[in-house]
Amino acid sequence: MQHNTIRNIITTSLQYGRFHWQRLLYFNARYSGSFIKRLFDIVVSAIFLILFALFILIIALLIIIDSPGPIFFCQTRVGKRGQLFKMWKFRSMSIDAEQHKAVLMKNNEMSGGVLFKMKNDPRMTHMGIFIRKFSIDELPQFWNVLWGDMSLVGPRPPLPSEVAKYDAYQRQRLEVKPGITCIWQVSGRSEIPFQQQVEMDLQYINTQSFFGDIKLLLKTVPAVLKCRGAF
Repeated sequence: MQHNTIRNIITTSLQYGRFHWQRLLYFNARYSGSFIKRLFDIVVSAIFLILFALFILIIALLIIIDSPGPIFFCQTRVGKRGQLFKMWKFRSMSIDAEQHKAVLMKNNEMSGGVLFKMKNDPRMTHMGIFIRKFSIDELPQFWNVLWGDMSLVGPRPPLPSEVAKYDAYQRQRLEVKPGITCIWQVSGRSEIPFQQQVEMDLQYINTQSFFGDIKLLLKTVPAVLKCRGAF
């Protein structure tokens, strides 16, 4: 009788364990593009904007003092499935930066011919160098997340001019909502060649989960503090 009781307890525990893990796997499978992911984005971005409101205000004042021009830089980016939206950043360059970009293209340090990156970009302001180094210029994008154009985690949103150079394989990275951080942002950022960035983005799209997103968000903090590949 005692053996039957023990057997029943073990059987029940195993069944409950299988049920628990089945629910967990189902939860992760449904996470991609789900209500849960959107709710998580809203809650975290809202809390972040409230907690860092004073810091954001201080950065805004320092940008005004450092150089003439607007506090924010608004740029058209490509979102999920090619939808265009306005992405916000703290201004880190002179107000005529876009006009000088064509001249500087010959100094592009990013291989692949799609992205433009330059370590010692002469268009950068003094404050811009600092906020770029620690990715502080990206903070206004939490508003993009709250609004729904972006997610906390996802492939970085490209420029329309960059997407025009994509092949069919590279366009797969547009199948999900773009994010503030993703795999290559915590793995070296701008030091990673574009094609490898695409591979990492597709890896994220194919394996994304709730706990995976949390892990990437936690990895983003030390990656930002180390400043590796930030330019």
